[in-house]
Amino acid sequence: MRIDAHQHFWALARGDYGWLTPELAVIYRDFTPDDLAPLLETAGIDGTVLVQAAPTIAETKYMLSLADQTRFIKGVVGWVDFEAADAPAQISALSVHPALVGLRPMIQDIPDPNWMIGDDLTQAFEVVQRHDLTFDALTLPQHLGPLRQLLARHPQMRVVIDHGSKPLIRDGVFSGWAEDMAVLARDTDAWCKLSGLVTEAAPDWTVDDLRPYVDHLLNTFGPYRLIWGSDWPVCTLASSYQRWLETTDTLLSALTEIERNAVLGGSAAQAYNLRD
Repeated sequence: MRIDAHQHFWALARGDYGWLTPELAVIYRDFTPDDLAPLLETAGIDGTVLVQAAPTIAETKYMLSLADQTRFIKGVVGWVDFEAADAPAQISALSVHPALVGLRPMIQDIPDPNWMIGDDLTQAFEVVQRHDLTFDALTLPQHLGPLRQLLARHPQMRVVIDHGSKPLIRDGVFSGWAEDMAVLARDTDAWCKLSGLVTEAAPDWTVDDLRPYVDHLLNTFGPYRLIWGSDWPVCTLASSYQRWLETTDTLLSALTEIERNAVLGGSAAQAYNLRD
């Protein structure tokens, strides 16, 4: 299967998308499976991983309900408050739903870069692993050191780094991020998402602006640990769905067909234990 391993839906009336404001005019509206379905058909995408966009259990349950109704949603990455006293119980309860494949705290919005390695979160991470869920690491470059420590504590936990950890492409910053990502690729079994890069680039981005960052991820993680995602509809702030897919094809043109198939689906199926 070809998998879009990172997309979102939201209904504004639900009221828990704090980051989604009218200033983001292009995406400040409801996005539903009916909006995405024709784009998937045109692109030849067989299924998706639906990822949380609000830090609430209610939104996770909303996404799971969409998965119950939508054939192309192969998995859901939800949210739990890892700091809550009952976080292990919440994770266990949500894990009963067959569509739940992972959890994602919104680390990029947490002021303390060391938050994820707090001792009070250990039990929550252990329960994530016990229920065979994937941890989506929504990190920025400054979080990569703590993320390495977290993975050293939980080496058996499946981890996917979202959006290449959001390198500062628009500012041309490569050093620091590149070395930290290389260490994570070398010393851990984490996967990394080839997604969310166009919104980290300048508005007039070109393929060549993205190429050094994508080449570095290919050279370090390799195609069997890279996972393609659209980050739709957030990507539409900087690119159409089709343009990002065509850009990906260009950036992966040196790979073999088997390697491209891994990036465009096989790695996602493995990282998330996706349902048929």
